[in-house]
Amino acid sequence: MPSSEGTRGSDGTTYTVPLWLNGIEESRSDTFDVISPSTNSPCWTAAIANASDAISAVESAASAFKIWSLSKPAARATILLKAADIMEANAAEYAGYMATEMGAEARVAQFFILPLAIQMLRDIAGRIASVVGSVPVVAQEGQSAMVWKEPYGVILGIVPWNAPYVFGVRSAATAIATGNTTVLKASELTPRCYWAVGKAFHEAGLPAGVLNIIACPPSDAAEIVTTMIGHPAIRKINFTGSAETGRKVARACGQNLKPCLMELGGKNSAIVLEDADLEKAVEACIAGSFLNAGQICMGTDRIIVQSAIAPKFLEIIKERLAGAASGPQSLPQVVNMASKTRLDNILADAVEKGAQIIFPGNVNGSPPGTAFIPTVVGNVQIGSKLWEEECFGPMVNYVIVESEAEAVKIANETGYGLSAAVFTHDLRKGFRIARMLESGAVHINSMTIHDEPVLPFGGVKNSGWGRFNAEQGMEEFLTTKSVTWDD
Repeated sequence: MPSSEGTRGSDGTTYTVPLWLNGIEESRSDTFDVISPSTNSPCWTAAIANASDAISAVESAASAFKIWSLSKPAARATILLKAADIMEANAAEYAGYMATEMGAEARVAQFFILPLAIQMLRDIAGRIASVVGSVPVVAQEGQSAMVWKEPYGVILGIVPWNAPYVFGVRSAATAIATGNTTVLKASELTPRCYWAVGKAFHEAGLPAGVLNIIACPPSDAAEIVTTMIGHPAIRKINFTGSAETGRKVARACGQNLKPCLMELGGKNSAIVLEDADLEKAVEACIAGSFLNAGQICMGTDRIIVQSAIAPKFLEIIKERLAGAASGPQSLPQVVNMASKTRLDNILADAVEKGAQIIFPGNVNGSPPGTAFIPTVVGNVQIGSKLWEEECFGPMVNYVIVESEAEAVKIANETGYGLSAAVFTHDLRKGFRIARMLESGAVHINSMTIHDEPVLPFGGVKNSGWGRFNAEQGMEEFLTTKSVTWDD
């Protein structure tokens, strides 16, 4: 709920997360509460950006573009590298924000999410000098041509809550590196994490207006986003989030004839073949299903296992998970009570339609707060929510199949196509199955969660289009201009 006062901490101080507008931290009298999953109570408040603030952010970025687009690659790289150093030096503090705002395990935030964001910053900085055009030979005698790569202008990034440092960096840094300026519409669940990203860039010397960061409660989000997409200075949009919201953003982009990059959700399958290393497959499936409380778009939603090794595989997976339900303090936390309620409903629907919980088995009610017991479900029926929907929580279902062809068919039946995994001792077999899987990425003998700067990242089907990371990610933020002349 909106609030007019900042949240008062145990030391008597009040903190409200400000906006970043034209290089300045802007406070507002109107704020909204940021709820910590750990306590289910406000940890701090955040300034509410209204439509006027959204326009100011876009116009500030448009004004800064005139100078920033002419900046030299070395100058941009220097700022990105300094920002990476600042984030690295403050990793423990920044991880604390993420743990407080979204309930992430501190070690996951500090030693997985933040290092990946820092790697991305440094990788993007290193690619700036490689942005070049080309000089094709044209057909006409006495005529020559060049193809230039140029920034679009102002890029709008709409970014989610579940890995804020990664998503904030890859959206903002890629835009900045390629000579664009940008506005980030931050998730209302993790505004302080995104504020910290802005702080690192500005402390690194980023000029005012090049990066603007705003946030607002969900009730205001549609107005804020459509206002910015409709602004003539916005030239491209990148969105990371659910397919449901992605459709709305894509519709607004289409109405305004604005190109967009979409990285949406996934219903990711891990296929365990009968010749797999079971210990390795179990370890990867557990990590892929439950890392960050299962709140990763690449997370394993479905394990497809061949019948010959299914009993042994399930026995090992239950043994490995046995300690997970020892007490609420050891359980993963989902981001809020709404997320937990959704997961409870998905599970109840599956059980009502015939599914069987093989882990944790019989439990005495739901744990308190936002804690959720890591859950493995079998015999899930087609048409149930668990079969159709992305879980985005610490819950995974398994399917037993007889053949490789059946495994591929089930993996491809989902409307999503973001990430997949295949476990086999036969690399040729792994390659063959990887070719058949309708997925933006396939990982042979490792978990479905795999994101690093050198690998293009994105999906097919309902998982979106376009790519972040690597050369392909840089190209997404550049437009092409052909120039010809008579010699």
